[in-house]
Amino acid sequence: MMSKFRALGLTSGMSYTAGLLSIAASIAIWNSQKDKDGPHAERFGIFVGLWAPTFFAIGNGLDLAERQLRKL
Repeated sequence: MMSKFRALGLTSGMSYTAGLLSIAASIAIWNSQKDKDGPHAERFGIFVGLWAPTFFAIGNGLDLAERQLRKL
């Protein structure tokens, strides 16, 4: 799977950045929508925040693949 991500041009740094951005987006969604529709904003903010571990895991896998390529 990591080879497919690498073929698409995805790097570990891009994946780590996406994870951090999903955390920031989660906080922004939660804070900006809290006054309008509190429960919905909380659920949507949590949903977006749950993407972060996936992006970090993909980044870790890509980082390991990148390190193996550098050793060759």
